[in-house]
Parts: sequence; structure tokens; C-alpha cells
Amino acid sequence: MLLKVENACKRYGALQVTQDMSFTVNDGETLGILGPNGAGKTTLFNLISGDVALDSGCVYFDGANITALRPHQRCRTGIGRSYQVPHPFGNMSVFENLVTAACFGGQVSEKEAWEIAEEVLETTDLKPFANKAAGSMTLLNRKRLELARALATRPRLLLLDEIAGGLTEHEARELVDELKRIKARGTTMLWIEHVVHALMSIADRLLVIDFGKKLAEGTPDDVMNNPEVRRVYMGVDA
Repeated sequence: MLLKVENACKRYGALQVTQDMSFTVNDGETLGILGPNGAGKTTLFNLISGDVALDSGCVYFDGANITALRPHQRCRTGIGRSYQVPHPFGNMSVFENLVTAACFGGQVSEKEAWEIAEEVLETTDLKPFANKAAGSMTLLNRKRLELARALATRPRLLLLDEIAGGLTEHEARELVDELKRIKARGTTMLWIEHVVHALMSIADRLLVIDFGKKLAEGTPDDVMNNPEVRRVYMGVDA
């Protein structure tokens, strides 16, 4: 077991966004997260990455309680993440973005950061754009760069927040192929996605949440055939 979230709760005023959420992610596994808009999926990511503090509950990573750690500390323990809306350093080149991520997120020397950046450029098919300003990239390549910056921190656990969102069918397939290569190298992934066929092609298990509560968890086929999931998420009455 690499990640354990135990009885996580988060409230904003009267709104309970996350309610006693508990689940685990095994080393090398891909767990997909589904749920309607407003279900609390991104908030859950923020609680895991440390961007938002828990009201109660705990987060464990590789057996250690990291609940009190700040985001940069969690990153340096091995948790990398992408954001739903890419926000690179727009005036810096793609290569400079990756070196920065490796130096400060991965806490390595500049020499090693250059080596990591070169490797990640190859992995994410961004090598032809290495010297291009990040802010001038297409959506697909900004999504790739968002993934690449997370990879440059050398994560053991990769949090992906709707990385296929907004892409064409062909672009989504290209991105999924890259994620399959990353998974094959042993990286554990926790992936929020509305492009269900993309998620189904990689995920070992699915977790569905609604109004901050766990609705279903299990194999992709079992979850997608769950009558309550079909009703709440797909609007289909069984």
C-alpha cells in the first residue's frame, strides 16, 4: 500500500465537501476517480497534495503520516500532481520549466535536473518543443507539459486532475499512450477524469464519489455496471 486516506473530512462553512472519505492505493496501481461536477474530486486531490488542510482525518504515504506536511514537503516525499488547468511558467521555455520542477520539487542538483529534464522530454514527446516558450504551446502540449513537470519531480505517486479534458479524441489517445508507458515503468497513479473510455483503458480500479462521499469502489466493469453509479453519474435509471 502506497497511499492511505483515512476518514478525510473537509467543510467550507455549511458545505461538507468531503465526508469520512477512506480508500487506499497500492504501489504500482492506477486508481481512477469519477463523479459528477461538484462531487469533491479536486478537493480530495488538494487534501492529498496538501494544498488544502484537512478538518479531520489523516493521509498516509508509504506508511508515514503526512497530514501535517506542507505541499512542497509532500512533493519531496514522492507525490507529484498535475492541475486541471495547466499553469506553467509561461515566459520560460519548456526545458526551463522541467529543470525548475526537478530542482525545487525533486530537490536535486542543477546537473541532475538537466538530466531529468532531458529524460522527461523524451517520455512526453516534448523534445521538439524544448526551447519553445511554455505560454505559446497548444492545449495538448500544455497538458503534456503539465504532466512532464509532475514527472520531473520523480514522483512515486502521480495525481492527474482531468488531464484529458478538452482534448480531441485523437489527442486523448496520444496522451493515454504516454500514460500507459509511465504506468509500465511502475509509477502509481490516482487519476480524476470525465473522459471515461480513457480512464477505463488504464485504471485497475475505480472510485466514484458523490457529494463528498464514496458511492462505489471496485473493478472498472463492476463499478460502471453498478445501478447507483449509472443513475448518479450517467443519468441512466437501471
